[in-house]
Amino acid sequence: MEPYVNTNKEQGVGIVEFFHPASNSLPGAVLQQIADSITAFGEDNEVKVILLRSGGDRAFCAGASFDELVAINDADSGLAFFTGFSKVINAIRTVPKFVVARVQGKVVGGGVGIAAAADYTLATKHAAIKLSELAVGIGPFVVGPAVERKMGFAAFSQLTIDAKSFRDAQWAYERGLYAGIYGNAEEMDQAINTLLEDLKSSNPDAMKELKAIFWKGTEDWDQLLVERAGISGTLVLSDFTRNAINKFKKK
Repeated sequence: MEPYVNTNKEQGVGIVEFFHPASNSLPGAVLQQIADSITAFGEDNEVKVILLRSGGDRAFCAGASFDELVAINDADSGLAFFTGFSKVINAIRTVPKFVVARVQGKVVGGGVGIAAAADYTLATKHAAIKLSELAVGIGPFVVGPAVERKMGFAAFSQLTIDAKSFRDAQWAYERGLYAGIYGNAEEMDQAINTLLEDLKSSNPDAMKELKAIFWKGTEDWDQLLVERAGISGTLVLSDFTRNAINKFKKK
């Protein structure tokens, strides 16, 4: 299947679904589409709440496109690449409606940032997480603020340092990334549907004000996440990171 971002409105719910055949690892164009779709639903008066989900049944999101990563050859393209997830995070942060994330499988790198940025995230027991960036010579600089804000500094630092190990969904739930975990996708979807029904009937002005309160203190993220992207954009050009990426490609 080809990569896509599909949007749909279902009785007050704005649904954004993304997919990429490489375990939902996302190129910059797809990330831009996701961000734009979230922003558009925020301006649509018919939409009361936004559901963010991915296609397929194995991985929610495996981070950014590795093909685009290995093609970076200058600072400008490095900055552009690493700002991809910042656009999605900031779209979630600034949209005046709650964003619910549906996490059906493993989550890596930037995908952890999306799960953390969502206002409410539900997952299956298969939704293990990993911040793999240090393993290829960079770091989770862009998604770090969202992950630390949701899970705390201790969990963020553990994920960052142990970059080769998955932590299971229960671990992520206990640290606040997931609001609930379920045995399978069907059980998760039932819980999501119940939540969405409740939110659709809630006062939209109250939800808007609550959203602003939840995100208070992040007003500098438009600039902060770009600055963080610049760090990775510089590191990716180093000989150390180039060698680390080449070793990773050979596995």
